[in-house]
Amino acid sequence: MGFGKVKLTDEALETVALLFRSLGEATRLKVLRLLEEQEMSVGELAQSIKTSQANISKHLKMLLNAGVLSRRAQGTAAYYSIADPMIYQICDTICDGMTERMKKQAAGFGLKVKK
Repeated sequence: MGFGKVKLTDEALETVALLFRSLGEATRLKVLRLLEEQEMSVGELAQSIKTSQANISKHLKMLLNAGVLSRRAQGTAAYYSIADPMIYQICDTICDGMTERMKKQAAGFGLKVKK
């Protein structure tokens, strides 16, 4: 199994696991998609995703703890942005792999897939 060229300590592997856990929920992936374009407040994110501020705050905390997001306070509002753009490389790799696997599965059933 490839984990890069550096052998990670158990503590470092826990950090990697936290990152992957932070990606394991659709709402958090929606947040990442929205923040790809611009910094947003908790309220703006909640409204865009059509969920409560309490719910979005819970997801933001997980992404923040994983080091994916950064937080900036301005008055009474908190604004979030991407702290580590590498997260999009991870998501692209996973999504591209899933797309290829789904195309192969569809072809196996004789279905044509849109490009």
